[in-house]
This record gives sequence, structure tokens and C-alpha cells, in this order.
Amino acid sequence: MKFKKLEQGKINEVEQKYSEYWEKNKIFEKTISNRKNNENFVFHDGPATANGMPGIHHMMAKLLKDTVCKYKTMQGYRVVRKVGWDTHGLPVEVQVEKELGFNGKGDIEKYGIKEFNQKCRESVWKNEKYFTKFTREMGQFIDLEHPYVTYDNNYIETEWWILKKIFEEGYIYDGLKIVPWCPRCGTGLASHEVAQGYKEISVNTVYVPFKSKEEENTYYLVWTTTPWTLLSNTALCVNPEETYVKCLSKGYNFIVAKALADKVLGEGYEVLEEYKGKDLENREYEQFLPILKVPENKKAFIVTCADYVTMDDGTGIVHIAPAFGQDDYEVGLKYDLAMLNPVGEDGCFTEGPWKGRLVVDPELELDIIKYLASEDKLFKKQKMNHDYPHCWRCKTPLVYYSKPSLYIRTTAKKEEIIAENKKVNWYPDYVGEKRFGNWLENMNDCAISRNRYWGTPIPLWRCSCGHDEMIGSRKELVEKAIEDIDETIELHRPYVDDVHIKCPHCGKEMTRVKDVMDCWFDSGAMPFAQYHYPFENKKLFEEQYPADFICEGIDQTRGWFYSLLVVSVFVKGIAPYKNVLVNDLLLDKYGQKMHKSRGNAISPFEIMEEYGADTVRFYMLHASPVWTPLKFDVEGLKEVYSKYISTFKNAYSFFEMYANADHIDPREYSIPVKDRELIDRWLISKLNKLLKEVNSAYAEFDLK
Repeated sequence: MKFKKLEQGKINEVEQKYSEYWEKNKIFEKTISNRKNNENFVFHDGPATANGMPGIHHMMAKLLKDTVCKYKTMQGYRVVRKVGWDTHGLPVEVQVEKELGFNGKGDIEKYGIKEFNQKCRESVWKNEKYFTKFTREMGQFIDLEHPYVTYDNNYIETEWWILKKIFEEGYIYDGLKIVPWCPRCGTGLASHEVAQGYKEISVNTVYVPFKSKEEENTYYLVWTTTPWTLLSNTALCVNPEETYVKCLSKGYNFIVAKALADKVLGEGYEVLEEYKGKDLENREYEQFLPILKVPENKKAFIVTCADYVTMDDGTGIVHIAPAFGQDDYEVGLKYDLAMLNPVGEDGCFTEGPWKGRLVVDPELELDIIKYLASEDKLFKKQKMNHDYPHCWRCKTPLVYYSKPSLYIRTTAKKEEIIAENKKVNWYPDYVGEKRFGNWLENMNDCAISRNRYWGTPIPLWRCSCGHDEMIGSRKELVEKAIEDIDETIELHRPYVDDVHIKCPHCGKEMTRVKDVMDCWFDSGAMPFAQYHYPFENKKLFEEQYPADFICEGIDQTRGWFYSLLVVSVFVKGIAPYKNVLVNDLLLDKYGQKMHKSRGNAISPFEIMEEYGADTVRFYMLHASPVWTPLKFDVEGLKEVYSKYISTFKNAYSFFEMYANADHIDPREYSIPVKDRELIDRWLISKLNKLLKEVNSAYAEFDLK
């Protein structure tokens, strides 16, 4: 039998012929069905969002997943795998708002929640066909026909079951916490979301004098980077163990940290007194801006102590506004301080001289400084650059804002979560031990509620008598509903908002809380929800949990990796994955992040059309270890094609031509290795050495 000639033509056209052949003959499906009795190698794919276009960076993670899964398939394992679509959340809402020309939540509610959510449902599939095309063109073997979809009723029902389980075990509570709040999106952000949005900004900081009530002509000198919070000040804070001095400077007595006096006051000051910070505790001062009324039953305008006050910058004295900062809030609880919050959810002042103004508006910052100067309340101002958190979705500066929210008490399981993480094999190991491990050591309770529209509704019904009922399934909802509904009910707003249940304690009507779940909870629930567990597919779930392998980018250490681990420990008490491969960023050839606005983004379709998917795949693994940033350079692609792809093709063509000409077919005979020529035995030795090295490297997920 003759050896076939290589297909002639443009490389990507040849590749597509093979892709079509695989699809027509269901080659991927056969690699699973013909191993139905073999051991499973379990892979879980993180849900992708399809309301944006696929980028070249998507190819890296998909390549790694595909390579490992195909390798394990070739070893004889049964590797079930399917894509998932992340369909909820603010990115979808914001996109639809832009399309409709909306400016906020008010516009959504005028338009109608039902109609808006329908638009969101349609929007998430906007670019699905491009992701499917992309997946097929790059040659990834994965089930595209039966994806898990986070807005599906079955998926949501599993999330409800998980939440009910956590609720009944006493780990869900109402809290009033300081939430990083986006005034544009009208929602709080989880800590791992905040970590994604830091940007360096230039701000005007101010040094302001707080007049002592106990000493004549004496002022506590305070530095703040957020002048807008001064209206809500109710305390000052010093480090109890640091030394503070009262200094005479320019006719006034100023109290500052001794370590910072030179930096703040300059030359020519005289030290009048010296004391420890703890000596200042509970001393009183006058309200800095006597505009807001303070409740009579709360303390205000006293000096407090806390260890977090540092001598790194400022004056060593921090101003406390308990409504606008976690440290401030905790000091407020400790000293029973008044909480003054003159800011609405839209980020605008609700009272005071700047009523109606957005607190993070740079123009307002300047107006406040001018006001302070006119009232003789400004010691000096100072321009500085610092990192400040912005909404990762809409890029608006965040406001640290006191909000009631539902929380999962993740800290109650902290030790278990950390212990389970230590059982996981991380590649590279320092991601799990350092980056992720440190994140877990400093974990906070997780806010799970979002005051939004397009998301998994939180199945919590409340009664005016104080009783709460968490619903865990459609069947339970139908049984308890006052209205006549059945299990086909759409598990989204506004449909579930219209359902009420009878309170078992007082007999009154109970109403669902209007919040939806944090969409990170959607993705964290996928090992269970993708199979609608525990309502069906129990055997399949048990075969496919936990995962032997998952893979995503470095940014998911505080995202999907974290939410998967937390949800799994709460539900099953174990880590949901055994091995995690983490790829680093894909950058342009100069080391810059790729983005359309910078003009350095690369279309995966164009690059595969010109060089072929195999060339791109091999280049990505060849150019650098996957856990280091890859500087994508088209010149590197050309080199890979000429030195590897082209050479490989030429080697085969040379063999094919002469083997066919001489009518030689090595498949028809076998010569014992010991009887072969030395050069043949050397070549077999090289092959086996290569196999050993590849198997050894792949066992550590080192694909370079």
C-alpha cells in the first residue's frame, strides 16, 4: 500500500479539511465512547463569556487544556469534556445598557426587568458562533453541542440546593460591611474582583487641622487622600505605641507623629510636649465640618487607637469615617462611633454643600479643597500618584461604602480550605503556595448578594416577623408557593419576585429578597451544576468529581480557582481539583498587554489563516514556559514554521517519495531490533529517550 502524499494547498485550508473530517466522522466522540470501560481522567473547563469576541489570549489556555486532554486520551484514559458558558453578571448588563443607551438602574426599571433580562439572555450568545468557530479551527477536541449554561434552570436549581445547604448549616448571615461599591453599576464587588481593577491615578491629598477641645490653639494635623470623606468624620486614630509631639509652628500648636514632624512641618518648629499615642486616646476635638447632625446615643469626635496606623506617610494621625472604609468601620465598632453616611448608592452626596455631586468626580475634589481653604481649614495640599481600585467592568473609581448584604462565613472554614489547597498540585508550585496560599491566609467572608437584575436569584424568602426561608429546589418552591405555579417557572427575575410563600411561624406572606447571586458563585458551582446534581446524573457526577486537572490563566487565582475551592469545601469538604496548571499572560512582542485601544491586539482567526493553527500552537508552547509571560511575536511564528513545520513536512515527503518509488512498506515486515543496523538502533534509542523525557515532562504539565 502506497504512502499518501501530503495535502497540497494553503496550510489553514488543509487543516480545515481535517477538522471537517474529524467532525463528520465524530472522531472526538469516538475517543470517549471507545473507552467507556477505561479509567476516567477528569477535566473541568471554566465557563467562558460569549458576549465578547475571542482573542489570541484565549488560545493559550485552550491549547494547554487540549494538549493535556489529548495526551491522556492517547494513554488510554476516558476524558469527558464539554465547554461552559458564563452567562450572568454585570458585564452582560453593562453591554445591554450601552446598546439601549441607558445610564443606570433607573432606566432599567423603567424599561422593565422582564424585557431587560430577555435582552441580556439574547446578548450572551452574540459571539458564541465565533467561539465555536475558533475552537474548531484551532483543533480543540471538546463537546460544543452539550455545554453547561449558567442561566439554565437546571444549573440554577443546583445553585439553590448548594445555597440552602450552606444556609441550613448556619454559614449565611446578614452583615453591614464596607463594600467596594461601583456607583455606576450600582453593586458591590467581591475582593477578588477588586484585585482586578487597580489603576494608578493622580489625586490631590490634603493636610487638615482638627481643633482640640481640651487645649487652646492646638490642632491635630491629619492627612487624607479622600477629602470627600471629611464631611463624615467622627474620630481620629493614632498608633498607641508610636511617639507623638505637640509642636509650635507658625503661631499654632500642631500634634503629629514625631517620626513625621520634619516632613510635615519643615524647619523652624519647636517641640512643646511629647507623649505616646495611647496617651491621646479619648481626647476630644471639635467637629471638623459642623454640617451633619450626630445621633445623641453615639460617640463622636474623639481620638482612638489602632495598630494599623503607620509612620510611612502622612502625619501619623488618620481621620475616621466609619461609613467609608473597612479599617474605619472596625474602629467605629470598637469605640461605638456614630456612622455618618451622606452618600447615596449612586455615589452622590445626599446632603451638605455638595449635594448631588459624585464623590469620585475630580472636579468635586478641587471644589472641596477650595472650600476648605476659604474656611481656613486647609494646612496644605499635595499632589500624589497612588493605586486606587476601579470597577473592572466599567472602569469607574470605587467607593468603599457601608451596605447590608448576605455573606457566606467563609472564614469559618478557613482552616479546612487552606488544608485542602495544600493537597493540590499546583504548576508552578509557587502559585499555589505563595500567590493563592497567601490569598487564602487573608480571606474574608464572601458577599454573595448583588443588587442587580440578570443573575441567579437568591432563593431567600423573608417575613416581617423575622423568619427566613431558603428554598432549595423548584419542587420545594411549588409546594410552598401561595401562587399557582409549576416546576417550569423561569428561575430569574421578575418571575421569582412574584412568588410568595406562607410563613410557617406567623402565617403572613413571605417575599423573596430582590438580590441576585454574585456571578463568581455561578462558576464556582460548575462541578455540581453542570450535571444538575443532586437532582439527576448522580453516577456521572461521582465519576467526574473531583477534577484530575483544570487550567486557566494567572488572573483566576482570585477568581475561578478560589470560588471552586470555597464552594466545594462547603458542599463536599474536599478540594474540587487535584492538579492545576496556571498559564501567565499573553503580551505583545514589547511586553505590553494586548488591547484594541492600543492597536496591538491580534486576531486569532487572521493569524491561524496565515500561518496555520498547528504553527501557532507549537509556537506558544515553544516560545516560553507556560507559567511565564509570553511575548507574542509574529517573527517567532515564521521561525517555527520554517524550522519545524516545514522541515517536518519535507522529511515526510522525502520518505514518501522514495518509499513509494522503491515499493518499500515497513508496515509489512518487522526486523528484530538486535539485527538492525547500528544507526537504526541509535535512532530507536533516541526515540525512546524522547518518549521518556516527554512523559516525564507531561507528568509535571511542563509542555515546553
